[in-house]
Order: sequence, then C-alpha cells, then structure tokens
Amino acid sequence: MKLVSVAVLLLAPMLTSCYPTVLPKDCSDINNNPDTRITGVYTIYPIRSISPVQVYCDMDSEGGRWTVIQTRINGSVNFYRGWDQYKIGFGNPAGEYWLGLENIYQLTRNRKSELLVQMEDFEGNKAFARYTSFFIDAECDGYKLNVSGFINGGAGDSLSFHNGMKFTTFDKDQDTWGGNCAKYGLGAFWYRDCNNANPNGIYGWGADSPVSDAGVDWVTWKGRNYSLKFISMMIRPVV
Repeated sequence: MKLVSVAVLLLAPMLTSCYPTVLPKDCSDINNNPDTRITGVYTIYPIRSISPVQVYCDMDSEGGRWTVIQTRINGSVNFYRGWDQYKIGFGNPAGEYWLGLENIYQLTRNRKSELLVQMEDFEGNKAFARYTSFFIDAECDGYKLNVSGFINGGAGDSLSFHNGMKFTTFDKDQDTWGGNCAKYGLGAFWYRDCNNANPNGIYGWGADSPVSDAGVDWVTWKGRNYSLKFISMMIRPVV
C-alpha cells in the first residue's frame, strides 16, 4: 500500500498539470489553443516527440494557421547549399530560413494541405499565389513536388511549371535539363529545365539584380531579371 501511495503522489503533478497531452504537429494545431493564436515562432513536432523544430506561424494571412516553410527577406542567409542541408533545414525562423524537405514531407504526407506564396517587390507592391493542393513525396522519390488548384492573387502561376519535379541541389541533379539547374540558378528547387520560380536563388535588388535567372524570381509577376524583396511559402491543412 505504501508503494502505491508513493506512486500516486509522484504521478499526481503530471495528471493535474497544464501541459498539452498532444504535441502540435504544425501551426494549425497551435492555433487551436486560444493562448497561441499570435503570429510568431513556435515549436512543432512533425514526427511526434522525436522531431521538435522551430517554425514561424502566420496566424493572420488568409485566415491564419499557416506553417511557414521558406522565407527570404534581406539576403542574410546563404541559400546556395547542398542536399543534406536542404533535407534537414537551415536558417532562423524569425528571419530567413528553409524548414527542410523531410519536415515538409512529414507535414503533408497524411494531411491534405494547401500552399500560399506571398511576395513583395522593392517598390512596395505585394502579390500572392495560392494552391489548394500541395504535398511532396518521400526522399526515395526525390521529394517530388505535387501542386495544383492555382488561385491568383496577382502574382500569376509560376509554380505549376515545376509540378511533378524532384528537388535539385548543386550536388544532387534531378532536373530534366542537360546541365544542373541549381548551379545555373544559384539556388535549389523543384527545377524542370530550369525555372519559372526560383525563391531560393541569390538575393538581389529588384531590377538591379546582377544575374539573370538566378535571383529570387517569380517569373509570372516580375519576370526573370527582377529579384524580389520578399517571398514566403507557407502551408496548412485543408479543413
């Protein structure tokens, strides 16, 4: 009886604590808590408790609940990186970062998700592109992109061109071009031959970008020779 009493006393704080019993998988789960419906950096668990990762949660745009998977704002982070780093992610979620292909795969593998791409030029103009269906395949399939259901927010559709493509980095060429599109575009993406969108390219300064086809491009909005001031890709489950 004494052993049972001791066990109950030890367990009591856990049974009565305010800690959540279910770890949040994404920002949509975090939004379910009234105390965390504020845009900012949070910890999510794409693969349960073994995978804590910090992300930026956008709780305001288009109804909120968005998990940001990529952001470029000032060129402070080098995005010309190899496969291993694009797989696990890099950067700072409070600034420029890439969430990681494996995390994106885990977030979209069992939940129907949508994608929102927001962007801004150096003149202060803003636009977006939205896709009602977005997911990527596993690493053994090259993290292949699956995207459809385009909704135009003024940016035009630069991403559907990349649909069905595997991810390419300078050290892992999976595009259909004879060369390596990551080396040509100085970035990494789901390149075809090569790109209509290059959000992970070299950060330039609008029309004064020093390189064509290698800047932070969204071709259907500003063309191939204009590097954007800001671009952010974010996903959320479809309710």
